[in-house]
Amino acid sequence: MTLLRSHPWWQSAALLLLAALAGCAGAPQKATEPPATVFYPAPPEAPRIQLLTTFRGEGDFDAQLSSFQQFLAGEEKGRSLATIYGVALFEGRIFAVDTKSAGIAIFDLNKKLFSVFAGNGMGRFKVPINITIDTDGTRYVTDTGRNQVLRFDRDGGYLGAFGEPGQFRPIDTAIAGDKLYVVDLEHQEVQVLNKFTGMLLFKFGKGATPETAMLHPTNIALAPNGDVLVVDTGNYRIQRFSADGKHLRSFGQVGDTPGTFARPKGIAVDRSGNIYVSDAAFQNVQVFGDDNQLRMAFGQPGKGEGMSLPAAVKIDYDNVARFKKYADPKFDIEYLILVTSQVAPNKVDVFGFGRMQGVDYTPRAAAKP
Repeated sequence: MTLLRSHPWWQSAALLLLAALAGCAGAPQKATEPPATVFYPAPPEAPRIQLLTTFRGEGDFDAQLSSFQQFLAGEEKGRSLATIYGVALFEGRIFAVDTKSAGIAIFDLNKKLFSVFAGNGMGRFKVPINITIDTDGTRYVTDTGRNQVLRFDRDGGYLGAFGEPGQFRPIDTAIAGDKLYVVDLEHQEVQVLNKFTGMLLFKFGKGATPETAMLHPTNIALAPNGDVLVVDTGNYRIQRFSADGKHLRSFGQVGDTPGTFARPKGIAVDRSGNIYVSDAAFQNVQVFGDDNQLRMAFGQPGKGEGMSLPAAVKIDYDNVARFKKYADPKFDIEYLILVTSQVAPNKVDVFGFGRMQGVDYTPRAAAKP
């Protein structure tokens, strides 16, 4: 795969905005195609990423769940979204974690339905942050109000919770085989649990040396080779560990120029090892190669195509077909990139990574990682 090395966006002050936006969500709006086709990098560079569409809340679909369906699923309708952080896409449904309203907004692309899942029974949410969905549909939700990771089946049935008093303050999770990696904000480390039983297997990331010690770790992602990448937010860098917790390397530093970080949060890794990191201060997502070198960035503040305090980033290969209708007819999408915004109007932006037919992507126009 090829990513551009040229950075026309360097000239845009909007991408280097360091002041956090503040404000409240406006009235719910229906998700539509962007008012104009938006590509990154901007012309005349060869396009690699297109903004496809955005989701904003209960107005995205006209149809709603019946009261009986809501009762069975533990879901509610008619609730506006407040502060979105985590996101997941599974079998045509977008799950957006609404931290402030203590629920998970579900956009069902197949049924054109919107609902809000607040947990059920002993599994009611307090302050949900992130969601990870396993291949069988099992949902793992980190809740900093309960200081637990809550488990639900693919239909929303409560399976139990991981986390004893004082064990951790979970922020994000990642799944590899039978292992559940849990980012622990309280103890500045990663705890690795058995994903079925919650039994602690081992910990890593907490150390006395500057190279390994983390400060306010937030989000986590797994590389194709199994390496674990953690956003070390307080140290303005990305830490990389082996699957068994051995520290490998890190990159990044505080700054206001491309390739540096001001408020890094979300992270995702594609199948080629490229690393996507959102920055709530820059209001964009920066893309780094497997060699940790900056390739490009996308996103900017503003209506329609804007990000407002971007948080989670997720990459999806399985649901591309559902979003092809939003793409330029000549733009072939390889995978999707979902980015959440914590401030209105956009809650979940969906981008497509791909190639434009008839465009030169040779090394003269682009450089291989």
